[in-house]
Amino acid sequence: MLSSWIGNDCCRWEKVTCNGVTGNVESLILRGTLGFSLHEYLLGKEVSISLGDLGHLKYLDLSMNDFQGSQIPKFIGSLKQLTYLNLSNAKFSGIIPHHIGNLSSLTTLDPSSFYEKKLVADDMIWIFGLTSLEHLHLNVVNLSGARNLDIVLYMIPSLKEVSLSACGISNADLGPLQNSSTSLSKIKHLDLSYNYFKGELPHFFQNMTSLQFLDLSSTFDFSQTWNFVNTLSMIPSLLELRLKNCNINETYLSHTLHNFSTLPNIHHLDLSSNELRGPIPTFHGKLTKLYLSGNFLNGSIPESLGKLRLLQVLDLSGNKLTGHIPSFPEKLIELDLSGNYLNGSIPESLGNLRLLQVLSLSGNKLTGPIPKLTRKLTELRISHNYLNGSIPEFLGKLRLLRVIDLSSNELTGPIPTLLGELRSLDVSYNSLEGVVSESHFANLSMLKDLNAASNSKLTFNVSPEKLQRLDLSNATISGPLPTWFRKIPIIPFINLSHNNLSGPLINLPSGGTNIDDLWGVSSPSLFLQNNNFNESIPKSLCKRIDLVYIDLSTNRLTGKIPKCFKNLHKLFVLKLSSNVLRGIIPSSIGHISSLGSLSLNDNNFSGELPAVFWNLRLRVLDLGDNAFSGKIPEWIGEKMTSLLVFRLHNNNFTGGIPQSLCTNLELQILDVARNNLAGTIPHCLGELQGMVINHTLATFGEGTEERLIQVMKGVSLEYTNTWSFITNTDLSSNKLVGDIPVELTTLQGLVGLNLSNNHLSGCIPDHIGNMTALISLDLSGNELGGPIPPSISALTFLSHLNLSNNNLSGRIPTGNQLQTLIDPSIYGGNKHLCRASLPKNCSSHEDPTAEPKKKHEATHEPNKVWFYIDIMCGSATGFWGVIVVLILKKQWRHKLFMFAEETMDKIHVAIMVRVNKMKRRREAIQS
Repeated sequence: MLSSWIGNDCCRWEKVTCNGVTGNVESLILRGTLGFSLHEYLLGKEVSISLGDLGHLKYLDLSMNDFQGSQIPKFIGSLKQLTYLNLSNAKFSGIIPHHIGNLSSLTTLDPSSFYEKKLVADDMIWIFGLTSLEHLHLNVVNLSGARNLDIVLYMIPSLKEVSLSACGISNADLGPLQNSSTSLSKIKHLDLSYNYFKGELPHFFQNMTSLQFLDLSSTFDFSQTWNFVNTLSMIPSLLELRLKNCNINETYLSHTLHNFSTLPNIHHLDLSSNELRGPIPTFHGKLTKLYLSGNFLNGSIPESLGKLRLLQVLDLSGNKLTGHIPSFPEKLIELDLSGNYLNGSIPESLGNLRLLQVLSLSGNKLTGPIPKLTRKLTELRISHNYLNGSIPEFLGKLRLLRVIDLSSNELTGPIPTLLGELRSLDVSYNSLEGVVSESHFANLSMLKDLNAASNSKLTFNVSPEKLQRLDLSNATISGPLPTWFRKIPIIPFINLSHNNLSGPLINLPSGGTNIDDLWGVSSPSLFLQNNNFNESIPKSLCKRIDLVYIDLSTNRLTGKIPKCFKNLHKLFVLKLSSNVLRGIIPSSIGHISSLGSLSLNDNNFSGELPAVFWNLRLRVLDLGDNAFSGKIPEWIGEKMTSLLVFRLHNNNFTGGIPQSLCTNLELQILDVARNNLAGTIPHCLGELQGMVINHTLATFGEGTEERLIQVMKGVSLEYTNTWSFITNTDLSSNKLVGDIPVELTTLQGLVGLNLSNNHLSGCIPDHIGNMTALISLDLSGNELGGPIPPSISALTFLSHLNLSNNNLSGRIPTGNQLQTLIDPSIYGGNKHLCRASLPKNCSSHEDPTAEPKKKHEATHEPNKVWFYIDIMCGSATGFWGVIVVLILKKQWRHKLFMFAEETMDKIHVAIMVRVNKMKRRREAIQS
């Protein structure tokens, strides 16, 4: 930035302006480009005190630099002639010095920031001295504890523009001097967005008679504020109103009330990300910009929008709109209808919008070909539809077109050779064919971003020398990297994954660098996974010190990890899994302090974990399926306190599970299965909050493929896009002993629990039913005894259960999800378990679950004794009663004997008749 500062005459230096008469330095514009594509900025821990010698300085701009958290120098308050002071986004921190209040000539003050709230104001009394101040920007400055904050609005009569976005203030901070309106009437621009206002809006708005711009986005909850629109109607000067994410519902668009759609002078209205439902209402007035994105609006787009003749920007994205695309006002410059359910074809009437520059129709259900569009178009985004036909040649005639996104459609045919002066072209996930040759890039000299992934019939024969971003993943490219590929400048973002590329990696781009202008590339990356590359990892890769992501997984790479990887000081993700790499992990990896994800699984690595790893702040550590040995070090938990995934599956680790792992409260996946671990399961694993609340893992950036192998439901499964939803603990196939800790049952977010093939004893915890998220539970191959707890039937999501080969006994619980788990092998090898589907049926077996019933019956045993005594007494009374009557009544006795004699005679006769018949039939047969 200061390379032109040569010689003693500073007035000839760039960014320095002197007075033509006196020669005094009056302007110093040292604005950097920190955070933008051109990385040119000042870097230092303080501002040189010599700057205070420029007593005639009127204009000072130090914004967009990196002063590494240093404080704003107090000597700036001595530059009494300053009228403009810009310190924004320069990474200053600490308390804003009160000495700035000495700058009575200052008209503009801006110490604001984009994101980091590191500057603090403890007392705003100093601002009272800025008597000429017109423009004040304190965005993202911490004002939550500042005293005298009300002075900002009420005591500076010259103030015209105030920006207090995301300062942590509330309506109480602006209350004490509300009756003072001496300055309020002159303020034209007020930004209070992203603060904490509650209740009704402060009444001072009624005094802001000159207000033209008002931003209250994410500040108020308008579902509890009813007089706001009435208040706004009293400010006829208001032109721009931004109320994004304020919980506004359709009531504020009702025709029966004062509503936003009828405010007469509003030109710019932003109601995006609210709770608006139903059809789009009719808007009136002088609207030039209308933002309704991110609501719940439905129905078709009304024709009435076409009557807003002054409308230039219309954003209806992210709603539930249906139907066809109607006609729009001819002055429209930007149109965004993406993320809806619009159908039909793209109307040709859009081609009549001669001023249209930005068109976004992505994420709908549009069909048909791409129609002819206006010549002023700069951005065309129509991805994720059902468009067909070929890419039209007329797009090459749109000389202002810079961005084309046609991805995820049903387009066919070749890519036209004439495509204007594009900077970004995305035609991925179509059915394009033909050859992409040098002739394409001869006309695309400005192209920085090319994505042609998943077009299996496209062939590439190009050397794109100015690309910043190249994505040819899943494009059926085969063979080795061409030699010309090595000669082109470094492409910051390369994705050649999921192809059939082979050979060594020696031809990666190395001909200079393009990283000075990272257009559209936030994270330099190299994605070469899922190919057939072989030989060793080239040391030339260590020269790519800009890389943030490296994925070389699922290839055939051999050899060792280069020690020079320690030079990759920006590296965040390193994936070398599923290769044939060997040796020990170089300790130099432990010096990459930025590393957040390390995947070395499925190789031939050996040795112990390097102690220097404790320097890392990893979120993911996957070393599974190797030959690592030794003990799991305690520093894994003591130093790596932010782990989400810890996987040592199928190695040779010994010793116990370290207690320190319990300090990783965010841990969601713990897999140390198939090792030689001994000892007991730490009870403190029940403190892993990441397994209590089922939440998703963090993602690690654009283009990264987070893949994880986990044993779930009895088989090894590879999770890709869904792995962030998995919370799993796998301690299987070790030599663990002791009970299953009861504390594990508190892990209510756990999806999988595998403790199989150990030497665990004791009982299954009674409260295992509390683990309500379990899908897979495997406790097989242990020495567990006792009954299966009835609470296990409460696991309503359980789809895989294995309790085989233990010493369990008693009746198997039933109910809920257990009714579907009928495979007898689930309970095999437990000879004392019983159920109808098992060899031992509970009908001939004492039922332990019936024990409470027996106890209940035992309490009624005395009642049963008296029941039987009553029956015996009744029987005896009846029998002897009849005998006594027959003894005393001679007539009854005679009749009873006569009845008995007659009955016996009848029986005798009947028997004799039947016998005679049988004899005669036998004689007839013999004769």
